[in-house]
Amino acid sequence: MDATPSFLDQMIAAGHLVPTGVDGLYGRSGMFEDVIARFEAAVTDIGKDDGAEVLRFPPAVTRKQIETSGYMKSFPQLAGTVHSFCGGDHDHALLLEKIDTGEDWTQDQVATDVALTPAACYPLYPMMAAQGALPEAGRLFDVQSYCFRHEPSTDPCRMQLFRMREYVRAGTPDQVQDFRELWIERAKSLIGQLELPFDVVPANDPFFGRAGKMMKLSQRDQGLKLEMVIPVANAQPTACLSFNYHQDHFATTWGVELADGAPAHTGCVGFGLERLALALFKHHGLDVRGWPAGVRGLLWG
Repeated sequence: MDATPSFLDQMIAAGHLVPTGVDGLYGRSGMFEDVIARFEAAVTDIGKDDGAEVLRFPPAVTRKQIETSGYMKSFPQLAGTVHSFCGGDHDHALLLEKIDTGEDWTQDQVATDVALTPAACYPLYPMMAAQGALPEAGRLFDVQSYCFRHEPSTDPCRMQLFRMREYVRAGTPDQVQDFRELWIERAKSLIGQLELPFDVVPANDPFFGRAGKMMKLSQRDQGLKLEMVIPVANAQPTACLSFNYHQDHFATTWGVELADGAPAHTGCVGFGLERLALALFKHHGLDVRGWPAGVRGLLWG
């Protein structure tokens, strides 16, 4: 007897995901994209009166930003950098010869000044620092970007390239923590209306190495990272939203200051858009026409 198809197999069979031959790298159907667009519209509607500055960055940052941010210290296993061919005609001939003979031609690639975006908020901090001290009310941003993390997996929720929608708050500790609490309640309401089971739990980022173990414990002990987890493809629920309080980490790194010259604090709420679409297909079915009336009403009006 054949084994029960995995959720990934079901999504591929339904045409919602298109395999490429690399784990974690998929094409998406028009319906899959429409679900994400409708979900984003619902998020935008919730935050429409907050006065957020809307910014959309390309899915790349400068290599200098990756280095300065400390990402390579904390998450080298996830980082992606852009390399390109920079040789002449002779080098090109050698490259083609290696491809023809099945040799490794990537050793001839040279690192560029570009790296793949690890999180949608990363370009914000140097931008804020360059624009001077924050106003008394702080600043609020609405950002979205494709992000890259090198963790190939057959879990459809663990894509290597995925989109992250974020609201990012910069200001005093009280301003940032009030922002986070507000969005936790908003997210609970939204995901509840979408009739998805969820829980909000303490979490930590996947810090690398021995020092990373201590950083994980510290992050959990201080409650700096909370995740909204939803059962999707595995027995272990998947983190689909995160609520992060960075304290003054990014502000100190980049020089983001309050009006009085003190380091600002920052925090963000992040929506994993592909993961939330997958959760909707998992719990409501592969055909959106059969989704509950309340969910369809919220998303499609």
